[in-house]
Amino acid sequence: MEVTFYGVRGSCPSPSEANRRYGGNTASVALLASGHDPIMLDMGTGLRRFGETQPCDGTFRGSALVTHLHWDHVQGLPFFPPVDRVGAHLDVYGPSQVGGSLAQMFDDVVRPPYFPVRVSDLRGTIAFHEVDDEDLAVGDAKVRVRQVPHTGPTVGYRIERDGAVVVYISDHQEPIGSRDVADSVIELADGADLLIHDAQYRPDEFAEKAHWGHCTAGYALRVAQAACVRTVALFHHDPSHGDDEMDRLLDQATQMSAACGGPEVIAAYEGLCIAL
Repeated sequence: MEVTFYGVRGSCPSPSEANRRYGGNTASVALLASGHDPIMLDMGTGLRRFGETQPCDGTFRGSALVTHLHWDHVQGLPFFPPVDRVGAHLDVYGPSQVGGSLAQMFDDVVRPPYFPVRVSDLRGTIAFHEVDDEDLAVGDAKVRVRQVPHTGPTVGYRIERDGAVVVYISDHQEPIGSRDVADSVIELADGADLLIHDAQYRPDEFAEKAHWGHCTAGYALRVAQAACVRTVALFHHDPSHGDDEMDRLLDQATQMSAACGGPEVIAAYEGLCIAL
């Protein structure tokens, strides 16, 4: 199984000369295995670049595991040409919403006057599936879904395929005044080969934005250590963090993890491909 990052930012797209190495597109990760349909993790603006690698002749088949419906995680859908073709099919999984179905919520996000077309105008078939706390099969992959503390309905995903385990927890509210980790998060991350985890803020930034639903690299390491993860990929980078800042944060996290015998630490960047 190959894990490829097409978007690694949180909050809003932020491409600039200052972040050319890490990239400025929002959350989009693809899981690929030979002979199997792709599994996409979130549908941020990086999804457009992933679409450039996929067939646009109506033969596309794939699934998207969406953590929550904030703009930075869904705004790539109408810019994904492979599903705007007759015959294409996309299954979208995401948490139940308050006030309407998952399909209705997507239709509220992508519609005039905020956008010129609706999701239903895309020519392929898009099927929406509400998932909260359950285990299911997505193609040949075993997928575990559990609630994750954030702002609004949010889930994380554990994907097992061909003996490899990838866990995706893109947005995670670090507890204020506590180092505890939610049982649901430990259940997702337990023994994972790769944990992709929210690490948006420096400690000083978290002090100002503690209730905004995200966490520090230090807390991401806390989760990884508590769950005995092999490798943790820092993800959902703040749009204000340029390449040099990201290098510093990665160096600090690497030293922190080495000092306490923790996991390997990497910082996700656009184009990074990890073979498991």
